[in-house]
Amino acid sequence: MASADLSEELECPICLTIYNDPVNLRCGHNFCRVCIDRVLNSQEGSAGYSCPECREKYKERPTLQKNIALRNIAERFLTTQPDQEASGVHCTYCVDSPVPAVMSCLHCDASMCDKHLRVHSKAPEHVLCAPTTSPETRKCSIHKEILKYYCTEDAACVCVSCYVIGGHVGHKMMSLDEASEEKKNKLRNDLQTLMTETEEAEKRVQSLEERSRKADGEAERVTALFTDLRRQLEELEKRVLSDITRRVQCYDDIIRQLEIKKEELSRKMCHIEELCNMTDPLIVLQEPDTGDLCDTEDRHDKQLHDGGDLDVASISHTLHTELADIMSGVTGGLSVQPADILLDVNTASNGLHVSDDRKTASWSDIRQNRPETPERFQDKPQVLSSRSFSSGRHYWEVDVGRLAIWAVGMCYPSIARRGDQSQIGWNNKSWCLHRGYNQYLVTHDRIKIQLPDRIRSDRVRISLDYEAGQISFYALCDPIRHLHTFITTFTEPLHAVLGVGKGSCIKISGGSQGV
Repeated sequence: MASADLSEELECPICLTIYNDPVNLRCGHNFCRVCIDRVLNSQEGSAGYSCPECREKYKERPTLQKNIALRNIAERFLTTQPDQEASGVHCTYCVDSPVPAVMSCLHCDASMCDKHLRVHSKAPEHVLCAPTTSPETRKCSIHKEILKYYCTEDAACVCVSCYVIGGHVGHKMMSLDEASEEKKNKLRNDLQTLMTETEEAEKRVQSLEERSRKADGEAERVTALFTDLRRQLEELEKRVLSDITRRVQCYDDIIRQLEIKKEELSRKMCHIEELCNMTDPLIVLQEPDTGDLCDTEDRHDKQLHDGGDLDVASISHTLHTELADIMSGVTGGLSVQPADILLDVNTASNGLHVSDDRKTASWSDIRQNRPETPERFQDKPQVLSSRSFSSGRHYWEVDVGRLAIWAVGMCYPSIARRGDQSQIGWNNKSWCLHRGYNQYLVTHDRIKIQLPDRIRSDRVRISLDYEAGQISFYALCDPIRHLHTFITTFTEPLHAVLGVGKGSCIKISGGSQGV
């Protein structure tokens, strides 16, 4: 209140704003210099001059005295006031210094500050609105009247004349407030929809970012595994080659000793031949006897044993054993488990024959007499696996044949068991690779994706990464071909599922680690 009272005391009586360079007349009243100069200029040529406040007369133009104390007070007061938000629209009547407008009058085509608004006409035709520099946009372009109604048929704002005599006669009208509220409600609904879509997009981004981080971690883990694999293979290579090298060095040593023995034997043979060729019997008889030659040779044979042949079988066994251990460690590190899949006869359609080992499902022209239960497929030739998967990474393989009609994939146990919704791939609870009429398709929730190339393979693999939300299909040809990967977030355990066409047979062939 004190601030408001002080503000009133510091207002110029002419412009109704805080004094700017205040001056006073002899009568003691204060004005902005610019304001009082404008008033005195307007009084020139008349009978004299007068104070706009008290009407005191002056024969000559009065001298203006600076009011330094009042100027300092006004400046200090302004520094203590919070800055007003500028609307970009200024008061029409505050011509000497720009003052932000608080309202605009559509009737006067003028904008006013708070002070001028106080003295503005309160008549109904003086319609006030938020400050605007373009009041014409709030008037009818034809009749120049204020827009008051909204034509729902033409989606246009109209004036009274448009409503009564203009081109909108007979149209359904709403007040601007009603139409605005109706549109706001629609916009709120649109905003809610956009917010929902934004949240879903954000969740999707977070999910993909998480998968990207997992993929980066997977890449690092695979790199580490291959680094370790190369290290182990290099160590195995060095170890086996070292054994072979030691064997070769042993052979080289024996060869050198045998060469020495050959030289000794050659000398002895030459000496014996010389003795045999001598004619003097005395010399022959006096020569030392060579009867210990055989003992010497036996002794050399024992010293120069060849150690046997290179044990190729032992080396091969070592390689196979060591390589198997290494690959077992690699596949264990990858945590990909070949799934042991058995078919659940309790889910098999009566149009399917399931083998005794529960590995093969084939079309049956003879209806099977199995009891109808809630878990059994009624009108689709399909069967689930007895085992389900709710975590980890697994794969399984099936022999499908090149000419058969079949479908393989994975599904939730909550999949329907009757009607079109029970067919795998035709609902949001199953993911399927399908072959029929020389076409290969992947399907989910009735959305079909045709694979562009012809697949020449009798065997396919289905791979599951539950945490990553991925189901992948591969053709086990040479080389192995990746066909398609579904990416989602699983909400239930997953079962393997087989679908068999007329005359077809599918056999589960299991999986093998390390592929």
